[in-house]
Amino acid sequence: MPIFKLCLKIFRKNWSSIGVFLVIFVSLSCIFAFSYSQSSLSKGFTQERAKVALISKEKTPLTEGFRMALAKNADFVTLPDQTEKMQDALFFRKVTYILVIPKGFTKDALNDGTMKMEKRVVPGSAENAYIDSIVRQYWHLATVYAAHEPNLSETQIADHVKRDLSTSTPVVMHDQHAASADSNFITGYFNFVAYGLTIVMIVGIAAVFIVLNRQDINRRIICSPIHSISVNLQIFLAIIIFALFCWTGFSGLGIFLNLKNQITAPIGYYLLNSVVFTLCLSSISYLIGNLVSNRQALSAIANVIGLGSAFLSGAFVPQELMNQTVLKIASFTPTYWYVTANNRIAGLGAGNWAETKSILNDMAIVLAFAVAFLILSLVIGKRRRMYA
Repeated sequence: MPIFKLCLKIFRKNWSSIGVFLVIFVSLSCIFAFSYSQSSLSKGFTQERAKVALISKEKTPLTEGFRMALAKNADFVTLPDQTEKMQDALFFRKVTYILVIPKGFTKDALNDGTMKMEKRVVPGSAENAYIDSIVRQYWHLATVYAAHEPNLSETQIADHVKRDLSTSTPVVMHDQHAASADSNFITGYFNFVAYGLTIVMIVGIAAVFIVLNRQDINRRIICSPIHSISVNLQIFLAIIIFALFCWTGFSGLGIFLNLKNQITAPIGYYLLNSVVFTLCLSSISYLIGNLVSNRQALSAIANVIGLGSAFLSGAFVPQELMNQTVLKIASFTPTYWYVTANNRIAGLGAGNWAETKSILNDMAIVLAFAVAFLILSLVIGKRRRMYA
C-alpha cells in the first residue's frame, strides 16, 4: 500500500505544525467550555439597582410616597444641592441618576401644571431607563387620581398610588434546552471543538493533497499499475486514521474533564455527533485539498472556513441570541446542524428524551453534507488526474 504509506509519511512530516494547532485549540476549547458553563449557571432576570440622588425641596405625602417607590429599585445617595457637586458625583459614578423636585411641584402636577423636575443622568446607563419608567408611572397615576377623584386628599392619592404600584406579576422563564451546569460545560466544549477541529482537519488533510497533486507525483501515480479505486481507498484509509487521531485528541480531553458527570451529561450522544461531524470535515478537507495548491494560502482558507462557520452557526454565541436571518444562512453549513444537535443533547440531561429523533435528524443532515462533499471531491479529483 504505497499511497497509504506516503500519506502517513506526509502526516508525520507535518506533525509539528498539526500538533501545535491541536494543543492550542484543545486548550481554547477547555477555556471556552469553563466560561460557557459559568455564564450559564444562572438563567433568569435580576434588576440592577441604580444609584439615585433624590433632592426634594418640598415634603408632601406624594413626594414621600415617591421616595418609597424609588427605594424598591434604587440605592439613595445623599448629595448637596450644588451644581458642581452634582456634576462631580455623576462624573465619578457616585450616582447615575439625580432628580431634583422643585418647591410647589406636587400641587402644580396635580393641577396639570407645567412645572418640571430637574433630571441629570449618566448617559447610556441601562438601569436609569427603569427609574425613568417609575417616575413617569408614579406621577401619571397621581394626576389620574387627582383628575377623576378631586375630593381625594394628597395622602389618599399617595395611598392609592402605593397600592397600585405594589401589584406585581410573577414571571417564569423557560429554557428551550434545560440543562445542568455540568451539561453546559460539555456542550460548550463540544460546540467550540467545531472551530478547532475544522482548522486542524483542513490543514492536516489538505497538506497531503498539496503533495499528491504535484505534477510529478501525480503523473507517477497515474502511470503506476495501481488502480484508481485502490488509490482512493488508500487515501481514504489514511484520512480516516488521521481524523480518528484528531477526534481522539479533542474528544478524549472532553471525556476526561467531564469524567465525574457522565450520568448527568449523555456523553455518548456528544461523541456520536462529533464522529459524524469529523467524517463531514474529512470530506470538506478532501475537497479543499483538490482545489488548493498553495500551501501558504491553506492556513488562511482554514481560518476563514473555521471561524466563519463557527460564528454563523452558534459555536461561540448561543443560537438563541442570534438573528434568525443569520441562522438561516448558517443552516447551509454542517457546523450549524452539529451545534444544533449538541444543544438538543444538552436538554437530554434534564430527562427530555423526546428530542432523540431530532438529534438523529440533525446528524443525518451532517452525513448528507459529508456525502455531497465527498462526491464533489471525487469528481474534481478525477478531472485533475485527466488533465495532469
